[in-house]
Amino acid sequence: MMSLTVLSLPQKFKRLLQAMMLAVAVVYMTLLLYQSAYGYPGIQVPHSQVDGLANEPLNPTHRDQLLQEYVQSSTPTQPGAGAPSASPTTVIIRKDIRSFNFSDIEVSERPTATLLTELARRSRNGELLHDLSQRAVTATPQPPVTELDDIFISVKTTKNYHDTRLALIIKTWFQLARDQTWFFTDTDDRYYQEKTKGHLINTKCSQGHFRKALCCKMSAELDVFLQSGKKWFCHFDDDNYVNVPRLVKLLDEYSPSVDWYLGKPSISSPLEIHLDSKNTTTNKKITFWFATGGAGFCLSRALTLKMLPIAGGGKFISIGDKIRFPDDVTMGFIIGGCFCKPVKTLTRTNYESISEHLLKVPLTVVDNFHSHLEPMEFIRQDTFHDQVSFSYAHMKNQWNVIKVDGFDLKTDPKRFYSLHCQLFPYFSFCPPR
Repeated sequence: MMSLTVLSLPQKFKRLLQAMMLAVAVVYMTLLLYQSAYGYPGIQVPHSQVDGLANEPLNPTHRDQLLQEYVQSSTPTQPGAGAPSASPTTVIIRKDIRSFNFSDIEVSERPTATLLTELARRSRNGELLHDLSQRAVTATPQPPVTELDDIFISVKTTKNYHDTRLALIIKTWFQLARDQTWFFTDTDDRYYQEKTKGHLINTKCSQGHFRKALCCKMSAELDVFLQSGKKWFCHFDDDNYVNVPRLVKLLDEYSPSVDWYLGKPSISSPLEIHLDSKNTTTNKKITFWFATGGAGFCLSRALTLKMLPIAGGGKFISIGDKIRFPDDVTMGFIIGGCFCKPVKTLTRTNYESISEHLLKVPLTVVDNFHSHLEPMEFIRQDTFHDQVSFSYAHMKNQWNVIKVDGFDLKTDPKRFYSLHCQLFPYFSFCPPR
């Protein structure tokens, strides 16, 4: 009897050790699943969404269930400049917009995951979207910081600028973010497709710098980002120089699971639109700030997922057609449009039909974005490292460019090579310092 007792003790300890190891494994797997399903602290997901996620296998068909972590977001608490201070309103009365009715805008009530799956299937770039979405699924817990690979950088360009603007970007700042930067154009170009390692997307949009073509490309940018699984969507034009490390540092100050609209306006007061309707006696007035696309802007994933039922799958183009404004204004209208007191009192029903399609997220002004509409020469050289974007323009036989030491004006009239060598002197084409 004594011998049996002695032999049983190690067996009990062995079983206890196995139980403890099993418990640790369960806790670890629980943490992994929690991170994948909920992401960052403070995000509240409805129980119905959590239950649906638990019942679905984590395969490519249902991968987008993971994205539901972003749908519910709280009031912004991160640092930011906030909306610009109140100033006299820029008034634009659109007398030519007749019978404008926000209820005509198609808004899907289906779950976000279903919309994302359908978006990939219908897209002209379906294979690309499928590849990008595959990269979004990971079982590794992500740290609560923003890294370069969390950012989707889109650059809008056109066929006529491939050999000038696009070539300049590829030789300079694109080399710092080759895997994260995508060029959206309007033609096939085998040469630059190779130079960008397959990151040139033919949107099939019209060529030219007019409203329809601009909104078409912006719509494609938004749709591809939604399928990418990235945390941040940052749009730039092909005349922008992007200081990639500074962009990463900026976005690290904000949470992608909160609604953020980061950029810089090009006007000194909010835009106000009066939408007249011949069928009513009511003048609908909407006011908003918008970030100028020429300086670049960034949207958090939380915000873009809220835009999906309104502007995803090509609906962005329809809204641009309705309000008859270009892409950056249309973006600001959808995100920051705020219903203002009408000329005549509306009924509650009319008020809701107008306001329910506007997200009312304020623009957070970031002065480190710069467009060609600003005098570039006023950006001091000792502050270059702090700026997110730069630009240039040739107007009235004169270049609007930054003042920077480096190559001569004949070699580098746009000053991007000189700027790049100031920031990153280790590149091979930079002169020794």
